[in-house]
Amino acid sequence: MPGYVSAELTGAHYIDGDHATAEGAIAAGCNFVAGYPITPSTEVVERLAGRFPSTGGNFIQMEDEIASSIAIQGAVWGGAKAMTVSSGPGISLMMEHIGLAAMTEVPCVFVNVQRGGPSTGLPTLPAQADMMQARWGSHGDYEIIALSPNSPQECFDLIIHAFNLSEQYRVPVMFMMDESVGHMTEKVVIPPYNQIEVTPRRFTTKRPGEYKPFALDNGSMVPPMVKAGEGYGIHITGLTHDERGYPVMNAQIQDRLVNRLVDKILKNVDKITRVRDDGVEGADVVVVSYGITSRISMRAVRMAREKGVKVGHLRLVVVWPFPEQLVRQLARKVKAMVVPEINLGQVVLEVERCAAGNCNVVSVPHAGGAVHNPNTIYSAIMEAAG
Repeated sequence: MPGYVSAELTGAHYIDGDHATAEGAIAAGCNFVAGYPITPSTEVVERLAGRFPSTGGNFIQMEDEIASSIAIQGAVWGGAKAMTVSSGPGISLMMEHIGLAAMTEVPCVFVNVQRGGPSTGLPTLPAQADMMQARWGSHGDYEIIALSPNSPQECFDLIIHAFNLSEQYRVPVMFMMDESVGHMTEKVVIPPYNQIEVTPRRFTTKRPGEYKPFALDNGSMVPPMVKAGEGYGIHITGLTHDERGYPVMNAQIQDRLVNRLVDKILKNVDKITRVRDDGVEGADVVVVSYGITSRISMRAVRMAREKGVKVGHLRLVVVWPFPEQLVRQLARKVKAMVVPEINLGQVVLEVERCAAGNCNVVSVPHAGGAVHNPNTIYSAIMEAAG
């Protein structure tokens, strides 16, 4: 069984995005979660704490978010599929350990149910202002993957995909929800377990003494793993390390290691990126959005189409790595790109970089606390269309 989807849970349910995320994680095979309560993410771990006794999983409430983000990494090296769940202030505390997971190539998932910030901000209201933090929050050069669901159904489906990507590339994956999606109740269809595709962890076939935890084999840029306690004597460190995992302090090893950590993602961008597009071919204006804002954007797009404007919609399902080539191609064909976000302009900077002056890029910012009014996005579309 790839995950745990019991017969009584198969079918349609009306649940919120937080609960759908919990059920999707279980279906993906997640069997260890460490977390600390924080609005608006607490319902995820509450659901898991109630469900894990019947699925064979373990939930532990740690003393804080820092402890939670390291506990899941120890669990992964013990053979578990693991994640932690938090919101803005907690994710800020986890950033050093996200860098550690990138450096030591620990497959795990960090769920961020975004809320208004900075600092304590708006605990019960939505924002999308953690998007650049997800990409650049820890220090040094590294690459992660970040997904952005826009519905409870996608919370279920995409958290499974998040776990699959983490296993395939041995990388921490950020699951960038927001308060609106987390607390939104809609129909969620849970399929039978044999219809759910789950990527298993790739373990080494080498014997103890032959295995090196960061050595590549079979032409892959992602090394296979082992479980701690099976006699392999592994050494795992956040220091720059060689294929054995032993610290080596020189520029040559740093260059080789860091480039591989980056390249295993960037050289597979076409396999990792995922978008949804609607009417972008032949469009004069394209709205680029993600998460809850993509749902508001579709209303604005329909309003503009009713006025005869040729407008398309490009939704980023995977935000990081960014679909650079696609945006560059579109920028050469359209007059303008409109980028609404519940922040003061973050992902729009990537759109501008890739557009490279080939089209006008219009930011539609929102400081948080609510979603956009569709009329605001509509007005930006109409102005951009000329």
